[in-house]
Order: sequence, then structure tokens, then C-alpha cells
Amino acid sequence: MTDSTDHKQKMQEVQADKRARVSELVDPEKGLVLVHTGKGKGKSSSAIGVVVRALGWKQKVGVIQFIKGKWKTGERLFFDQLGDVTWHTMGEGFTWDTQDKDRDIAAAQAAFAKGREMMTSGDYDLVVLDEINIAMRYEYLSVEDVIAGLDARDKRTGVILTGRDAKPELCEYADLVTEMTEIKHPFKAGIKAQRGVDF
Repeated sequence: MTDSTDHKQKMQEVQADKRARVSELVDPEKGLVLVHTGKGKGKSSSAIGVVVRALGWKQKVGVIQFIKGKWKTGERLFFDQLGDVTWHTMGEGFTWDTQDKDRDIAAAQAAFAKGREMMTSGDYDLVVLDEINIAMRYEYLSVEDVIAGLDARDKRTGVILTGRDAKPELCEYADLVTEMTEIKHPFKAGIKAQRGVDF
């Protein structure tokens, strides 16, 4: 048997196995919950990739930003021009900038109230709760309240929750959890954030 024939036979076996597995899968007929967490960069960027995919299918998308504040980001500028995403930037910046815990808690709770309204409305196929894990890490929101909000979402609505240090209870609840791992970061080499790459 030649290498080419052997390879073809192996790939046919793999193909048959994959098709058999796919045939057993079911559509849950509900939006899924995705968590993007970890110390590496790319959590929000990955969520934005899913937003683009959803828009490609003409789905309705909403984004709530919990931490980023009013500073300009390329994704916000792009979607403002496109006009197809309901976008709420409700954080006031990093907690070390505001230095006011009560204010940070109020901002996080207002952002989650807006997110909960979007999730339960039945108007959205996808809602991104960007950096909400940070709000839970600092106990501006309880994981129990967030899970209750996810439970109350419309059947149609999928949700992506981003940010470092996702709570174990949230990870257990979610349908998909991805952890970004940092291998190397330009900040540690003294390189500042780059427009178009980092924001």
C-alpha cells in the first residue's frame, strides 16, 4: 500500500467517525453562554469576532462594556460607523483610575441592569457582557445575580461574558469556557499599547 493510499484510507476512517459523531449532536434551540477568561490578551477581541460572525448571519447584537470607560477603541468606532450593534459603554475606566468603590459598584450594577434588560427582551440573538468577570472579581456584582440574569434570558439569546478570573460557578454554568494563556506580552518589554492592535 502506498503512502498516498494509506493516507486516503486513514482520512476516510476519520471522516466516517466525524460524520457519525456529528449525526448524534442535537440543537439545544436556545442561545448558548460563552465565557472568555484567562490572563492572556484576546478575550474581548474573540468576543468581537463572534459579533462579526453573528452580524454576517443578520443577527441582532448588543454589547455592554463594564470597565473600559469612555476611551476610544477601534471596535467601537467601527461598529458606530456600521450602525448594526447596540453598544453601551457603561464603565468608568479601570478601578485604579476611579478609586471610588461605591461609584464602581453603582456603574457595574447599572451596566448589568442594562444587560439584563437586553437579555430578557427577546430582541437580541447575542449579548456581549464585556469585562463583567472583572466586576464579579471585585464583588461589584455577585455571581449568583449574574447567573440568575442568565437564567432569565430569552431562549433566543446567547451571551458572551469576558474578563479575567471568571468565577468557578460561572464556568460550571457556561456551555463553553475558553481560557486565554499569556505566553509573551509587549508591555513587559516596555512597549505601550498599539492603536489597531490593542484598542
